[in-house]
Amino acid sequence: MGFRLPAIVNAKRSLIRSLSISSQTADSKTLDIPKGYFAVYVGERQKKRFVIPISYLNEPLFLDLLSQAEEEFGYDHPMGGITIPCSENTFLDLTSRLSV
Repeated sequence: MGFRLPAIVNAKRSLIRSLSISSQTADSKTLDIPKGYFAVYVGERQKKRFVIPISYLNEPLFLDLLSQAEEEFGYDHPMGGITIPCSENTFLDLTSRLSV
């Protein structure tokens, strides 16, 4: 009784290839977010993605906005980031008043 070594080697190559492809696609979403920042999606109908500093989490105004987002959307975000239910202009006005 012998082992079919080529089949094992091919299966291993296939697994390594699929793992590297899946890690590349997962990394491609996070590579565009620098360290110390996170993504939020803002808008009432059409969502626009913003990458903002984590330091905003220390700001009471921003925390109020997050509380409103939690009430409306909860923490299950199909887009992969936090969804904030306000107009883009309101969000930009609020973030312009925050210290970075």
